[in-house]
Amino acid sequence: MKNRLWLIPALLLVIAGCSQVTEGKEAEYIFRFAHEESPSSVQADYVKEFADKLEKKSNGRIKVERYPIGQLGNATEQAELLQIGAIDFAIVSPGNTGTIVPENQLFSLHFLFSDEMDVNKQVLNESDALYEDLNSLYLEKNIKVLDYWTEGFMNWTSNQELAVPTDFNGFKMRTMPSPLIVAAYEAYGANPTPVPYMEVYSGLQLNMIDGQENPMFAIEEMNFYEVQKYLTLSKHGLYITTTAVNPDFYESLPNDIQHIVDETTAEMQVRSFAIQNEFNQSALDQINSDSDINVAELNEEERQKFEEQSQEVREYYKRLVGEEGAKILDKLEKDIQKAEKNQ
Repeated sequence: MKNRLWLIPALLLVIAGCSQVTEGKEAEYIFRFAHEESPSSVQADYVKEFADKLEKKSNGRIKVERYPIGQLGNATEQAELLQIGAIDFAIVSPGNTGTIVPENQLFSLHFLFSDEMDVNKQVLNESDALYEDLNSLYLEKNIKVLDYWTEGFMNWTSNQELAVPTDFNGFKMRTMPSPLIVAAYEAYGANPTPVPYMEVYSGLQLNMIDGQENPMFAIEEMNFYEVQKYLTLSKHGLYITTTAVNPDFYESLPNDIQHIVDETTAEMQVRSFAIQNEFNQSALDQINSDSDINVAELNEEERQKFEEQSQEVREYYKRLVGEEGAKILDKLEKDIQKAEKNQ
């Protein structure tokens, strides 16, 4: 983080100049809230609803300035601004903060979560492995996680059928440059190929890569389906993110304002799942309407084969993060199993 501290004064000037503030009477509290996506996205809708609730519940005592990706730097820089208190709230995704809290990379493990969203909802809202154990590691890095939520299931698009692990043999799979994500596809025999997000479409179009993974809304938004033959509803993972606050800022708030923040967070635990479902279902409908891409869903037997193949990556994760991270993963697996039995 130190090598980018010179950016902070410039970014603070940006904060002063480009915020989205609700007009009205002067507020007692100005909350600066950054997120990692465009103004028309799952995160943008989430942050808008979060902000609207805060402002309404406080009768105008709170005003929320909203900053989409790019206004204050990239996602990692926004997380660093949150750490030092240059902003107050942020959507902080594990995929962008693995160097800050390495243990959070467990969210990149394939077939860890259920393919039933109600099970995942219970886990993400209640798991002690997350809200006690993982949260304590975030706090050590000066990030207070208020909520874990998902933007939807991860799915595959490809230029060939992907129904069993051997289908990935030699397959050039676009990945983020995360060691765990790379290891996940190496376990299937694929050739993981890190490519910047904005270059994925051209990479697929020019056959520089054979496929990619993303939630449905991103597949539709970025038009990846236009240059692919297959869309596999693999549900091999969840796109997990967090709602986070600077802990010093949070503790400085009076009890009644803290209560409003906590109450709003609890309400958005429910809404976040509805928001992602609306975006992803609409995206799938649009893809089916606009293209003749072959859509298939992994059945239980196919999922089982992939899950068995992916177990070695869980052991790699444990070696990578050490004993404390291994305990969090074991505890989370038990929480998931318990939630599945409750359904």
